[in-house]
Amino acid sequence: MKYLMLCLTLLFTSCAVIKEQPLSVQANVQTAEWSKNWWMPRHKEKLAIKEQMSSVDLVFLGDSITHAFDNKGKAIWQQYYAPRNALNIGFSGDRTENVLWRLEHGAVDDINPKLLVMMIGTNNTGHRQDKPEETALGIKTILSVLEDKLPNTKVLLLAIFPRAATKDDPLRKINDDINNIIKSYGDGERIHYLDINHIFLDDNGALSKTVMKDLLHPNKDQYKSWAEAIEPQIVALMQ
Repeated sequence: MKYLMLCLTLLFTSCAVIKEQPLSVQANVQTAEWSKNWWMPRHKEKLAIKEQMSSVDLVFLGDSITHAFDNKGKAIWQQYYAPRNALNIGFSGDRTENVLWRLEHGAVDDINPKLLVMMIGTNNTGHRQDKPEETALGIKTILSVLEDKLPNTKVLLLAIFPRAATKDDPLRKINDDINNIIKSYGDGERIHYLDINHIFLDDNGALSKTVMKDLLHPNKDQYKSWAEAIEPQIVALMQ
């Protein structure tokens, strides 16, 4: 009887631990209504593209900001990254848990890139206002999965880009707090943290609509600024 009670206690405790895991680490598909017609087809399309590439040496992983290299940032992609055998697996609207699902379902299987550039988390902030610690844990979990799936690949972990007009905006503060946590994830060997957010802001930390019209997504001309800002690290880490 005591053994049975102990087993039940352990079972209930385990269930409680699982239940307490934040949404940011629970791998899941994108369920937003506006994404249902394209999100899964895009995942399948990216898997097919990956299979067709003779070599994948560079990967960009993220949300809509990265996704836009397929459209408004396409010219910059063709100039900087296509010659490097790059794969763009940025998906609009994705939070950390959506990236985890894609990684669990083949997104980087059977490739061995030299470098993966990653930025994720602003949708955890904007959609649910997740606690910074929870989003940071989601990012840490992604890095752990990447280490398992791509043990030879270096990761350039970008600070989440600024959002909202001023540094006092609550959503900007959440992103800043996430960045203050994830900057410690850089180890100088496999994971390299880089904050380029200053290129988007004025001296007072304000974000202009001439840089991000919606105060969230970089305007078309900013993709060149982004590429130029990370180019030295791209060159160094892909050697």
